[in-house]
Amino acid sequence: MATIPSLPSRDDVLRMARGTTDITGQLLETAGNLTRIAINTFDARDGSGAEVLRVLRRTTAELAEASASPQAQEAFYRIVETLTRLGTSGAPLAVHPVSEPAQALLTALGESLLPVLDAVEPAVEEFAAALGELVEATSPLLPTTAGVAAGALLAVTPLLRSAADVLRESSPELNRIADALTAALAPLMPLQVALAERTAAAGANVVRAALPPLADLTEAAAATTKAARPVLIAGEELLVSALEQVQPLLLAGVARTGRVARAAAVRVSAAVSPAAEQGVVVAVSPA
Repeated sequence: MATIPSLPSRDDVLRMARGTTDITGQLLETAGNLTRIAINTFDARDGSGAEVLRVLRRTTAELAEASASPQAQEAFYRIVETLTRLGTSGAPLAVHPVSEPAQALLTALGESLLPVLDAVEPAVEEFAAALGELVEATSPLLPTTAGVAAGALLAVTPLLRSAADVLRESSPELNRIADALTAALAPLMPLQVALAERTAAAGANVVRAALPPLADLTEAAAATTKAARPVLIAGEELLVSALEQVQPLLLAGVARTGRVARAAAVRVSAAVSPAAEQGVVVAVSPA
């Protein structure tokens, strides 16, 4: 037999009444604040409220007119169509059996990649800073590179158009080629699958057998590198010192090559371009 629930006590009723009163008072105070904000915003004594209303009315009218344009309607139609396609194709993919291993793969990758990302974060930050400095240093070359890229694209565009025309005209031959390839390769697919399975099994066995010797070799290489670290550091210091000593010679050679190239360019320009006065020969000797 079900028991009859007891009625709330007098203290419970007073506590609920006080809570309801406090909440009601806060709501009324908030409503009053909102009312004062609206009154202060749209106060017509100095004309600011009327101006705000006029701006809102004009803005909403322009938005309404813009939303009725064919371009806006086409954009709205594309957005709705995209959302519809996502809804119709995303729901089956979410419940498809293929999504389960994909989700498991993403989870495993996320769990295994987090320590790696934490470890490489300082190196990535340093690399990003160095890359930013490199981009800033090479910024004078960017306009020239962009011009060369634009010229290359303009030169390739006619070729692409010609190729598209040829392929469009040769669609029957392309269909024949596709049918012939399908008929030739379809019987080979089961054999390829079987060979792939055998290859995967053999490769797994080879990797499983090669991992212990590879681990031993890696440990030996690490120990050797650790022991030879002073020799490597000394060799690096010698190489850096040699580069520092050769640097003046390299700079002098580059400067001389630049002067010779400039002199040759001046002679070629003088030989190709018409001279301002007949009988004048321009000759520049390298310094």
